[in-house]
Amino acid sequence: MAEKQLIVAVEGSAAMGPFWQTILSDYLEKIIGSFCGGDLTGQKPSPSNNVELSLVTFNSHGSYSACLVQRTGWTRDVDIFLQWLAAIPFAGGGFNDAAIAEGLSEALMEEQTVEKWKEGDPARRAKWWYSTFHTVTAMIGAGVLSLPYAMAYLGWGPGTMFLLLSWCMTLNTMWQMIQLHECAPGTRFDRYIDLGRHAFGPKLGPWIVLPQQLIVQVGCDIVYMVTGGKCLKKFKEMACATCTPIRQSYWILIFGGIHFFLSQLPNFNSVAGFSLAAAIMSLSYSTIAWAGCLGHGRIDNVSYAYKHTSTADYMFRVFNALGQISFAFAGHAVALEIQATIPSTPEKPSKIPMWKGAVGAYFINAICYFPVALIGYWAFGQDVDDNVLMALRRPGWLIASANLMVVVHVIGSYQNITTEIFVGLCYACFRDAGEDDDKRLNFPPGIALRLVTRSAYVVFTLFIGVTFPFFGDLLGFFGGFGFAPTSYFLPSIMWLIIKKPKRFSTKWFINWASILIGLFIMIASTVGGFRNIVTDASTYRFYT
Repeated sequence: MAEKQLIVAVEGSAAMGPFWQTILSDYLEKIIGSFCGGDLTGQKPSPSNNVELSLVTFNSHGSYSACLVQRTGWTRDVDIFLQWLAAIPFAGGGFNDAAIAEGLSEALMEEQTVEKWKEGDPARRAKWWYSTFHTVTAMIGAGVLSLPYAMAYLGWGPGTMFLLLSWCMTLNTMWQMIQLHECAPGTRFDRYIDLGRHAFGPKLGPWIVLPQQLIVQVGCDIVYMVTGGKCLKKFKEMACATCTPIRQSYWILIFGGIHFFLSQLPNFNSVAGFSLAAAIMSLSYSTIAWAGCLGHGRIDNVSYAYKHTSTADYMFRVFNALGQISFAFAGHAVALEIQATIPSTPEKPSKIPMWKGAVGAYFINAICYFPVALIGYWAFGQDVDDNVLMALRRPGWLIASANLMVVVHVIGSYQNITTEIFVGLCYACFRDAGEDDDKRLNFPPGIALRLVTRSAYVVFTLFIGVTFPFFGDLLGFFGGFGFAPTSYFLPSIMWLIIKKPKRFSTKWFINWASILIGLFIMIASTVGGFRNIVTDASTYRFYT
């Protein structure tokens, strides 16, 4: 433990200006004077000195000021500390004085208080295996159950190839996200939007990244509402076949009611238990799904031919199938938030344990996705249901258990995905003296605001889920509209901008291939999914 610790606070909304090097020199003098005593200008304390330095960067104004409080780890090496200072991404806006304080500056205390309330004071103490089950929970969800249905439209060859290609491409983009988390020395980009702002600029970044991330997260939550309600209904039918039937809409409402209570949990760390349970459940019901299909065997007169339908309808169904597979690779939208819970030091940056956890998650992903997709399609062929568990009947107790496992999993996944949305909702509504009044709804921060905003979001996703309970079509639409950008090509675009690989090099070609394939998936599956939703809605009796 160091005898002395100093936190240097820098206002990042100040423009860098021509005097920044002089300010850097002043920093060094004040650090030495504070900790070594006297005026020792020009001398650097040895890294062995029992003194630890840390840097806090904050913005005093701007629409996302409270979100931009960045904190480094501790170091005894002044050279490393100066690298952190030199890498501050100033947002511009004037030549405001930089603040220096021993301990936390009084000027930062209110900002810290707001940030603590807003995030629930998340601690960076997670281990690598936390990232494994958080990523598994975020990625493996309802989408795995629709993979045999996607195979029915793509066929053995194209379906298997696209599934394998998606697995490899998204593993590469996951690696890119992990590497970019600390691409600027001394700064951790804890949210997708923070990294987007760094890559595309403070004005353009939020407009590029935030809509896509919201589509992914809101789309997931709507699908989870539908999945949870349908699986509860299936569980009840198998557990008590003679009981009075209950409408599917009511089951979705029951599932949504659970989240009115769970949505009040404060932050990412508080849902760790749900994430762990959800990760275990996902592996369990995926195993039951493919093992049940294997035990069921092939149905009579099974056919692997392409479904008989009009050319136009079949084309749109193929496009929708691409989106369904894309939906199955959903972890990128919260990857940076997961990595933000892991401690990082110059000796052991967070990317090392995070990548270890991501590899573990993708291994679990593979042993869930490929058997379910291939064995499910082998058993039912073109007649497979869009949720393969719905096609299984025996053994009854096992299939009923699998449906209940799906319910537990999507409960955890819903909370995992919504954590960042809840932060944004509350931040958009609370009153902050540092911002213009017309930019906020001016609600005081507290339990009442959390209760209202989070409950309103649950009501919104619940209403959409009850109104449009088209599982397969929703997967295809949101898979293309939201998941293709965040998982397939946005990380590659940011990698090209930030890392600037040599033109026509292997990395350059890989990134451009990922971008082009991702764009095709986004356009095709969005069109296919939307068309299928419209078609199915025309013959569906709502709220039944």
